[in-house]
Amino acid sequence: MRTVRESILDVLRARGVTTVFGNPGSTELPMLKRFPEDFRYVLGLQEAVVVGMADGFALASRTTSLVNLHTGPGTGNAMGAILNARANRTPMVVTAGQQVRAMLTMEALLSNPQATLLPQPAVKWAYEPPRPADVPAALARAVQIAETPPHGPVFLSLPMDDFDAELTEQEDRAGQAAAARRITHAAAPDAATVAALADRISRARSAVLVVGDDVDASGAWDAVLALAERTGLPVWAAPVSARVSFPRSHPQFRGDLAPAIGPLGRQLEGHDLVVVVGAPVFRYYPYVPGAHLPEGTELVLLTRDAEEAARAPVGDAVVADPALAVRALTELLPAAGAPVPAAHEQVRVPEAAEGTLTPLAAVTAIAQGAPENTLWVNESPSNVPQFHEATRISTPDSYLFSAGGGLGFGAAAAVGAQLGAPHRPVICVIGDGSVHYAVQALWTAAAYKVPVTFVVLSNAKYAILHWFAQLEHAQGAPGLDIPGIDVTAVADGYGVRTHRAQGAGELTKLVRDAAAQQDGPVLIDVPVTTELPSL
Repeated sequence: MRTVRESILDVLRARGVTTVFGNPGSTELPMLKRFPEDFRYVLGLQEAVVVGMADGFALASRTTSLVNLHTGPGTGNAMGAILNARANRTPMVVTAGQQVRAMLTMEALLSNPQATLLPQPAVKWAYEPPRPADVPAALARAVQIAETPPHGPVFLSLPMDDFDAELTEQEDRAGQAAAARRITHAAAPDAATVAALADRISRARSAVLVVGDDVDASGAWDAVLALAERTGLPVWAAPVSARVSFPRSHPQFRGDLAPAIGPLGRQLEGHDLVVVVGAPVFRYYPYVPGAHLPEGTELVLLTRDAEEAARAPVGDAVVADPALAVRALTELLPAAGAPVPAAHEQVRVPEAAEGTLTPLAAVTAIAQGAPENTLWVNESPSNVPQFHEATRISTPDSYLFSAGGGLGFGAAAAVGAQLGAPHRPVICVIGDGSVHYAVQALWTAAAYKVPVTFVVLSNAKYAILHWFAQLEHAQGAPGLDIPGIDVTAVADGYGVRTHRAQGAGELTKLVRDAAAQQDGPVLIDVPVTTELPSL
């Protein structure tokens, strides 16, 4: 008779999930003992970092990631990162150890008395199997749910004495049969719906495309590019995009929509039809009141997320696979005869007078040193416009940012992304405030020799909060500055090679050298001036 442990390992093998991100506690050791050689365990020093690494791994590899946390305290530590994973729509199975079943009713030490409630509503499904025999099938179901669009994390609480329990042959077969199931998610819109939308676009005086994260995530990049080029429509990126879903060097690209109601509505003036693909309508913050759309403007959303369609404040929606819907739409639309507008010219900003780089000058220097196939991870919120201006990312699967708004994603996700896409150089551009939300990820990068290039833009403050303080008339709020931190000394303590760059030329060379090597992480600290975003 086989044990639950043996059975769940075969479930994971069948699903191609053989990398485990974890920070083990006593309740997890029974699951991990006699760890098989065909699995890889990636240790993080804190649970939020563990989830962040699994987040980046899943997004970069386009697979489902597996996280192992320590009962209630470990799950609690990880909750911010799980919320980020939910916003990122990351397929992820989060497991947490649980006290032995015999002591659950007395709530012995390390019991998680309401284990399935703790991670909600950040997860799509939370479950504690009622019997040891149910664990393999529950794990198989968890993977299926995580991989069902819209993707997202799921949670399993697993009592520590389940893993040595023996299964009958029938129980073992049931778990393996569940793991072997394959579910295809390819919902195409009906022909009449596509024809009606094509007619609306054809009749529109001035239609416009807005693209969001799910264009890149769902594999609809080429389809959307073909639609844009066939129709000649201008293309905007949805506000606060966590991925790049249209070539930013393309002459039809117009930039990023503002993340506020009034300003965004004004950006769309002159268009009578807005076609949004793979984005919420819209991701707003801060609150700046106004009309969601200009007077007389209509909107249609193409999304594979029925909840996203339901909560949109304006417009119609079609729930379907983005790539299938866009391809069908393109076939019905005539080729545009209008001339293609000229490409945007990249703006160059010199160094500040005192020698400290401006954010745009710094990111431009970083981009000049980066290889063409770089996978970028960004967590410098106040410098996102400068980042996009300098990098002009124009290939799919090349940019990761947190859609959730919480810090702590960047450093951890960069380590996971490099593990998930080892054939690509990963460069993480991160603020000196952001890096300390997941600074323990530096140890994992050094311990596993993960060759991430971390570039820290240091201005000794939470610059994005200074912007919000101005916007919200909250000047004088405490806690917005963080002087006295030597990030290179911290990174040195974790075993990471470090540099401090003072000029653009030096920074470009350091990035080029770091991205070209495979001998572990490099951190480059870059003092920069503070430039607050505009809205």
